[in-house]
Amino acid sequence: MDAPVSFNLQAAPVDATSWLDIARRAEADGFEMLLSADHPGATPAPFVALAAAAAVTESLRLGTYVVNLGVRDALHTAADIATLDVVSSGRAVFGAGAGHTPAEWSMIGRTRPGIAARVDHCIEAIVAVRALLAGETVNGAGLRDARMERPRAVQQPVPLIVGTANSRLLRWAAAHADVVGITGTGRTLADGHSHEVRWSREAVLAQTELIRDAAGAAGRRAGPRIDVLVQHVEIADDAERAAAALCAQDEGLVVADVLSCPYVLIGTAAEIAAEIRRHHDELGVTSFTVRQPMLDAVAEIRAA
Repeated sequence: MDAPVSFNLQAAPVDATSWLDIARRAEADGFEMLLSADHPGATPAPFVALAAAAAVTESLRLGTYVVNLGVRDALHTAADIATLDVVSSGRAVFGAGAGHTPAEWSMIGRTRPGIAARVDHCIEAIVAVRALLAGETVNGAGLRDARMERPRAVQQPVPLIVGTANSRLLRWAAAHADVVGITGTGRTLADGHSHEVRWSREAVLAQTELIRDAAGAAGRRAGPRIDVLVQHVEIADDAERAAAALCAQDEGLVVADVLSCPYVLIGTAAEIAAEIRRHHDELGVTSFTVRQPMLDAVAEIRAA
């Protein structure tokens, strides 16, 4: 698709053969990044999976989307990122977030902090990881006189993605990150994994404007790139009917929001391609991160 945006793929290994096939296909299909989620106890270890993908790809960027810095210490995280950057010949991406799932804290004998404390720690930990990757000595984020002698990352600096729906973290990311990932999520629900959705056009516009304003206030003329984590892709001849069927599965969804937000791509391939261009022009979205089951649909959209 001749559009001013790129696609990333978020995926996880089930077995060795299919995982390596996914990595090869993502590169062959023109995806910019292969990204792995980080939910300890519920997802595979992201850096191990990404290192395996590095061995069968040449240009595909590899990163976390996003590593939970609330439960991982900064020194080990920096070592994982640097190692991935070395084995991929400089293709690692550092994707970071504050974490939200209570079980990820309770399983290691800790209590999940409130959102303000999680954001504070996330920012402190990102700063610490980047300093360690730059060869600096770090005191902070739970570290004392920490320094990473080896390995040294190939890239200086390693690109940073911050994924969040929190306004304060969005502002910080707008001033410091290479990519800001918006997810359309609201309050974490009782299961600890699901979220309320914030898919109205007004909510999305408010977040993208916040990012641009914060980047401008920080003196960043170009600002960070904006990525959207896509929740649903569906090739359909009748977009409104398909959107209504999706809304019937969740009473919190509204057809008008589903059809206008960038988190859901519904319609014919040509209609979705036009919507993607509109999200770029009106919202400043520069990339879309999709999940593995959406691969075939994205291929059709790109060919539209």
